[in-house]
Amino acid sequence: MWDQSRALVDSGKLTPEAYWATFAEATKTTTTPEQVQALCRWEIEMWSNENPAMIAWLHDLSAAGIKIGLLSNMPRDLAAHVQKTMPWMKKFDFKTFSAHVSMLKPDPAIYEHTLRGLGVQAGETIFIDDREPNIEAARGIGMKAVRFTSVEQLRKDLERLGFPVLPSLP
Repeated sequence: MWDQSRALVDSGKLTPEAYWATFAEATKTTTTPEQVQALCRWEIEMWSNENPAMIAWLHDLSAAGIKIGLLSNMPRDLAAHVQKTMPWMKKFDFKTFSAHVSMLKPDPAIYEHTLRGLGVQAGETIFIDDREPNIEAARGIGMKAVRFTSVEQLRKDLERLGFPVLPSLP
């Protein structure tokens, strides 16, 4: 039920408030405006957990002069929150938030948008994501891609690819 209209909010075609109202209607429940605002806040909190090992790696990549892009299916309110409250977001050379471009992974167009923004070719990149459909789409346009399940696994996969800057193990 949660994901039935998720694409609409993540692509910016539906506000988070409208998403939760649609969700309540679909589940035959009612919500007050205050409850909807609380749901929006809770969702931001839920998706705002930081992974210290990955943030440290982001800093290492930036210090090494490697171009870094962010490609995320993310609604507008969450994108605004992370850009405002997470200083490490400044380390990305280019950021694509789905709600800002009205596209979603795994649509190849959103990957191509990010590649253009970074000024790189697909074959020069390594795409990392936790969802297999997104990995397959990246590979489909010529990117190397690694499915993230843990920092340890990511380090091993990047080492196999000969990537020069590896994440430190926690």
